[in-house]
Amino acid sequence: MKPIRLIVVAVLSTFLSFAQAAEGLVTVKSPHSVKATMDKLEMQAEERGLNVFARIDHAAGAAKVGSELRPTEVLIFGNPKGGTPLMECEQTVGIDLPLKALVWEDAEGQVWLGYNDPRFLAERHNVKDCPAFDKVADALKGLAEHVTAH
Repeated sequence: MKPIRLIVVAVLSTFLSFAQAAEGLVTVKSPHSVKATMDKLEMQAEERGLNVFARIDHAAGAAKVGSELRPTEVLIFGNPKGGTPLMECEQTVGIDLPLKALVWEDAEGQVWLGYNDPRFLAERHNVKDCPAFDKVADALKGLAEHVTAH
């Protein structure tokens, strides 16, 4: 019985570290701080030829209005090589571009990296058969896994 329990625990741990949170949101546990995770994400995005358009610190914004928010940052990034094929399938996808990634610390102190699942966006825009979304999904998954590696 013990080996089966170990396998179940391993499968559940993997699922929980790379899980779906809100509908269409892919979330990945990060062993790093919010700042370190976001720094790695920004660096990796640039190294992979993506344009970084903005980095937004929501906690700093909250502090400006006298509110407190756990560390929470958004990175807005992309490039025409990846985004244009998505919009060629359906131009309304442009409302969801450029891509965004959210890094935040939850109430237990766990850091997460999240992004919109491109396959969910394909469903949203009724172009599930467009192969460009799979390519972007695979690229984002690889980016997230690299950034959140130990």
